[in-house]
Amino acid sequence: MSIETGPAPTEPQQVQVRAQLSLSTVAARNLATTTKSEPQMQGISSRWLLRALPWVQVSGGTYRVNRRLSYAVGRGRVTFAKTGSQVRVVPPSLREVPVLRDVEDEALLGELASRFTQRDVAAGEVLVEAGQPIDEIFLIAHGKINKVGLGKYGEAAVLGHLADGDHLGDEAIQQSDALWEYTVKAATAGTVLTMPWAAFNAMLERSPELREQVEQFIADSGQAQNQHGEAEIELAAGHEGEHDLPSTFVDYELAPREYELSVAQTVLRVHSRVADLFNDPMNQIEQQLKLTIEALRERQEYELVNNEDFGLLANADYEQRIQTHSGPPTPDDLDELLSMRRETSHLFAHPKAIAAFGRECSKRGIYFGSVDVGGHHIPAWRGVPIFPCGKIPVADGHTSSIIAMRAGESNQGVIGLHQTGIPDEYEPGLNVRFMGINEKAVISYLVSAYYSAAILVPDALGVLENVEVSRAHD
Repeated sequence: MSIETGPAPTEPQQVQVRAQLSLSTVAARNLATTTKSEPQMQGISSRWLLRALPWVQVSGGTYRVNRRLSYAVGRGRVTFAKTGSQVRVVPPSLREVPVLRDVEDEALLGELASRFTQRDVAAGEVLVEAGQPIDEIFLIAHGKINKVGLGKYGEAAVLGHLADGDHLGDEAIQQSDALWEYTVKAATAGTVLTMPWAAFNAMLERSPELREQVEQFIADSGQAQNQHGEAEIELAAGHEGEHDLPSTFVDYELAPREYELSVAQTVLRVHSRVADLFNDPMNQIEQQLKLTIEALRERQEYELVNNEDFGLLANADYEQRIQTHSGPPTPDDLDELLSMRRETSHLFAHPKAIAAFGRECSKRGIYFGSVDVGGHHIPAWRGVPIFPCGKIPVADGHTSSIIAMRAGESNQGVIGLHQTGIPDEYEPGLNVRFMGINEKAVISYLVSAYYSAAILVPDALGVLENVEVSRAHD
């Protein structure tokens, strides 16, 4: 047996190593002082709302909004509980129906809630026809409902939109043999809860408290009042000669709303070794404090939009909330929003809502312009700037809201509230207080920001709700 072998091995080659002629960049970097940036933070936004609000000094920590006496009660939103396919009204939320606003008996509200029956409606279904007697109360649990009437020349016209939590038919309490002044038609599929007036009248006969509340509501509705529901001021105009002039006085609300300053706080901790040894070229405590304050200001703006007690979205009057005509925000929707108040000075929308409005304008061949605000070109509609505000929520990634407001205390608008001159103040309305050093040599600082917002009259703030921001599939 023979074994084949490969070629004979060659002699090893000699590798020439060149001598290093200069210091390498890797070694030099260890001895060099780097050029560095200050600590950066991705969560910083433009915070246009904080810039736009006129800030009013609240020395006593509480701001009281005095208004003329008003008999009109805003129509609130009823809430519902859903179990599977079954929907029921939450009894305490029935107080959002004006005639039930002062009912204190929870059992009575529970019995009224049990009288409502669920009804599913299809898109385009007519619930009631104009001219028919009002014999039912409707609560809208889900979906959009249109009120359709006749225009000046007999054409069909949409008079208004209703959505989740709205109600209609209860206005018949103020008159006998009331008729529907418009047709009620479902714009989308949805769910409504209905109660016959006969069932309500049966409860009225059995409950003295309910009867008393209804009588008081009717009495308040019969008082002389202007179109805003305020107590009327009697005047005379256009008369000649020695005409008997009316006498009058301006009545005020007996229990005006008071806004207390809210607070956002955190405790900043810095180890003393860091503060002592690593303060060159940047002061570590200052840099830590700077980013902490940025986070507090971001939270402040979020609360001004979303807080249940004083946030703009939660405290907008229900009469100042409107629905979109078709889903996406159209020029018609923004025109209607602007028409609800005088001198709208600001519009705020999520960037996705602004993009959706731009798409709708492009479909119509409309270009919305811009205005200069402090050197920034801000998109505008009818001359009113539309400021981006990422704090406005986008529900389920599909729908958002657009806020319109008139700002300023002298203009009876929306104002921000803060208190300056507080102890250890670092910025207006924000202070930094030294809390000491613990046994682990950690320095602590309490950082606090005090703020709130007030809506001086209901029409100072309006909201376009259920704004579709997702792009339609082509």
